[in-house]
Amino acid sequence: MGWLIRSINSSIGKKFIMALTGLSLILFLAVHLIGNLTLYWGPEAFNGYVQTLDVVKPIIRVVEVILALVFISHIFYGVWLWIINKIAKAGKYAVNASSKNSSVYSRTAIISGSIIFIFLVLHLSTIWFAFNFGYSPSDAPHEYYNMLIVWFKDPIYSGFYVIAVILLAFHLNHGFQSAFQTLGWNHTKYFPFIKFVGSLYALIMGVGFASFPIYFYFFSGGNL
Repeated sequence: MGWLIRSINSSIGKKFIMALTGLSLILFLAVHLIGNLTLYWGPEAFNGYVQTLDVVKPIIRVVEVILALVFISHIFYGVWLWIINKIAKAGKYAVNASSKNSSVYSRTAIISGSIIFIFLVLHLSTIWFAFNFGYSPSDAPHEYYNMLIVWFKDPIYSGFYVIAVILLAFHLNHGFQSAFQTLGWNHTKYFPFIKFVGSLYALIMGVGFASFPIYFYFFSGGNL
């Protein structure tokens, strides 16, 4: 057990955990986006999708607990590594190398990650809470489609949503590449393809999630 703790607490161990938790969240976001695309098929499709998830709610609860642990671990080790890197900047090597050998994505990862965390708290306290406990600002319990429209018609909420998912795209672009580098997939022959896939994935996630508030705020009146 001691060797395991030492391995986890090593620099490589922390980065390895960041890579695994990051890839897990990347997979979740893809599944989440696919499910949310049912919004474009209208209230029946989206409400049916959410009600289908309600049928397997015990399983969903287990998944949510796992996701929470993964997310907390990702934040904890991300902040830990950031602190270590800040301390290392006191050294001459770090001062000389930090701006030359790192991308703007990696240098701003802690900032984008912090804003994404704030958005996640807001998202959970509004839409997730409404879906799980029946509260809706439209006074239409269990009308999931209309619940979303009410929130997306709020310019402050939608504006922050768009900003957050744009930052999420930048964060994902860095995280995708960094995760595969940590796992050893940084061969010059393959890494350009990984960079391309990572950038494409980040673009799809950013555009996909941002499209919801933009569409419902500007182009759709919903059923309210």
